Amino acid sequence: MQPGYLPWLGFFELVYNCDLFVLLDDVQYTKKDWRSRNRIRTKDGWIWLTVPVCIKHKQLQLINEAKINPYTDWRRKHLKALEINYHRAKYFSNYFPYFVKLYARDWEYLLDLDAEIISWLMDALNIKTPIIKSSSLNMKGRKEDKIINICKKLGAAELYDSKAAQNILDLDKFNEEKIRIKFQDFQHPIYRQTYEPFLPYMSVIDLLFQCGPESLNILLHKLC
Repeated sequence: MQPGYLPWLGFFELVYNCDLFVLLDDVQYTKKDWRSRNRIRTKDGWIWLTVPVCIKHKQLQLINEAKINPYTDWRRKHLKALEINYHRAKYFSNYFPYFVKLYARDWEYLLDLDAEIISWLMDALNIKTPIIKSSSLNMKGRKEDKIINICKKLGAAELYDSKAAQNILDLDKFNEEKIRIKFQDFQHPIYRQTYEPFLPYMSVIDLLFQCGPESLNILLHKLC
């Protein structure tokens, strides 16, 4: 799965249920996508938190090549948005100090920012799945050919992928290589939010600020 900024709950359900998770970082970067943005809950609904990425004359850049625009004040804005919209959440004080430190750092590459946040969120959720970057494997190919090559390199007999991939991948190619595919069927849990009514599909930090140590069990429907 491509790395994302402050990923949603379903991303971490995928990570949790894998023996090994591969961050697909050496594929083309797509603008206005989850690589650089996500949603948080507000009293009026939700808003985007977007990391500005340099894209001029870089239409074919890979995710691991994408640089953050250093001439915008996005870090202060994101930190302030978290504070304004989550300061009343039960576990806000447990996790907010991390974001103070995170946004105090200068970030050059989007991948480094995304990977750091994903790693911290896994620790906060108590998910132990090992993660590697696809760029470290140096596998060639496009779309399912690249994924098949990664699976073969790692000796994987089964691929667990998002439901959206079902309409993108050529499943016959996986059958030919005797690689089983299981597509995610994530049922979004309902949990307490600061504001009503409940809105799904926020960043997982929405769940974490509200539910703290219960978050993983809620995400996995053990405490819904």
